[in-house]
Amino acid sequence: MAMVAVSGVSYLSYLLKKIVFPKAGVILTGILGGLYSSTATTIILAKQRKEKGENLKIAPAIILATTMMYLRILLLAYFLNKDIALKLLPAFAVLIIVSGVIALYFLKFQKASIIKDATSQPIKSNSNPLEFKTALVFALLFIFFALVTEYVTKNYGEGGIKALSFLVGVTDIDPFIINLFQSKWNIEETALVTAVIIATSSNDLLKMIYGIILCDKSIRMQLILGFSILIILGLLFVFL
Repeated sequence: MAMVAVSGVSYLSYLLKKIVFPKAGVILTGILGGLYSSTATTIILAKQRKEKGENLKIAPAIILATTMMYLRILLLAYFLNKDIALKLLPAFAVLIIVSGVIALYFLKFQKASIIKDATSQPIKSNSNPLEFKTALVFALLFIFFALVTEYVTKNYGEGGIKALSFLVGVTDIDPFIINLFQSKWNIEETALVTAVIIATSSNDLLKMIYGIILCDKSIRMQLILGFSILIILGLLFVFL
């Protein structure tokens, strides 16, 4: 069920990009790409900016990919555990709105600080999210995180889950988060919600680092500013 839910969302975004919007511009690429992997989309967009001097919309497109990550996780929570989804809703609603506002600000008011090239070129990515290799990797990660999460829960409790969620942020967070949504362990839902927010904040930190390394200096400050706001907000929700 978990694989069908993730693959369904991933494949829908893939079909939209491949068939309905084959010549999608940078912004739409960020939105659609974020539905199946905001991390992969960040890497693609950042490299496009550095290698091809891509246009003014790279930074807001990267932030919008993260906006879609929040939405995707909220949808997965709704499909798999509605109680957790309701508890996640206030924090993720704020993160979705704030990230959208940040992207809009970069798009509308920061054009002068980037380079002159304003051409809009589609980002080429021919990967199919339902390839056997992709599905196999996801399945293995899902099993791995199920075993690790069970071990950490039994031996270290809620504190261990929170620490693990931070470390997971540097990988594909979906298998770990789906395990939390399907949790059969004796952990309070509040702790599970906190772990999800920590994992997404850690993943935002990773994407900021990818962006800084892969893109050129003209949009680094935008990425640092945008992701820093989202990370700080995530940490505030964790402590609240």
